[in-house]
Amino acid sequence: MTATTEASPLPPKRRLSNAQRQVVSDLALTATLCVSAIATWQALVSFGIVSRLVLPLPSSIPASLASLIDSGALLDNLLTTLAEAAAGFTIATGIGLALGALIAEFRVVERIVYPYLIALQTMPKIALAPLLLVWFGFGLGSKIAVAAVISLFPILVNTIAGLKSCEPGRLDVLRALGAGRWDCFRLVKLPNALPFVFAGLSTAVMFALTGALVGEFVGSTQGLGYLIVQANNLMDIPGVFAVLAVLCVVGTAIFGAMQFARRKVLYWAPNEE
Repeated sequence: MTATTEASPLPPKRRLSNAQRQVVSDLALTATLCVSAIATWQALVSFGIVSRLVLPLPSSIPASLASLIDSGALLDNLLTTLAEAAAGFTIATGIGLALGALIAEFRVVERIVYPYLIALQTMPKIALAPLLLVWFGFGLGSKIAVAAVISLFPILVNTIAGLKSCEPGRLDVLRALGAGRWDCFRLVKLPNALPFVFAGLSTAVMFALTGALVGEFVGSTQGLGYLIVQANNLMDIPGVFAVLAVLCVVGTAIFGAMQFARRKVLYWAPNEE
C-alpha cells in the first residue's frame, strides 16, 4: 500500500475592502497628479517658457535643501520657528478657552468684552506685526505675540459657539436634579463644546505657524521666515522653495498630530471631523 498525502489547502487570498480600495485609488490619483505637475513644471522651466527667476527647476530644490541641512542652518532656524509658534499657540489656547468660557457663561462679560473683540477681529492681525515688533523688540517675544494674536480668534469663537450650542433640555434635567452652574458646565457644556474647541485648535495651530513666519518677515535674525527673506534677497529662488517645502511638510505633520489628538480625546464622537 502506498500512503496518500492530502495537499494542504492554500491560504485564502486577502481582499481589500471597498474603503481600502478607495484609499489606494485616492493615493494613486494624488501621486499621479503630483508627479504630472512636477514634470510639467520641470519642462516649462527647462525649455525657457518660464524664467528661472520666477520658478526654479524642481531638480535644483533638493540640492538647496541638502545644502541647508549640511550647514545646520535649517535645523536651528526650524526649531526657532517651531518654538515661537508653539509658545504663541499655547498662550492663545489659554486665553481663548478662558475668555470664551467667561463670555459664554456670563452675560455681563459678553456685553462688555465681546464688542471690543469683534472690532479687533475685523482688523487684519498681520497689520499689528510692526506694532508688536516695537512693543516686544526684535527677539522671540514679538514673534510669539504675533503668533498668539493671529491664532487666538479661532479658539475663542469656537469655544463660545460650542458652549452656547448646548441643548437646553439637558441643562434643565441637571438643574432639576439640583446641579449648580459648575456641574452643568463640567458635565454637559464642556463635553458638548469639545468638538468645536478642537475645530478651533486645528485652525489655530496653523495660524500660529503663519504668525511666527510673519513676525520673522517683519524683523528677525533667525527662523524659517528669516531664511526665506535672506534667500529672496540673494535671488536664491531654489533656496526659497526648499524652505517652503520644509514648511509644507511641517504644517502637514502638525495638522496630522492635531487630528490624531482630536480622535484620541473625542473617542466618544467618532463622526466628528
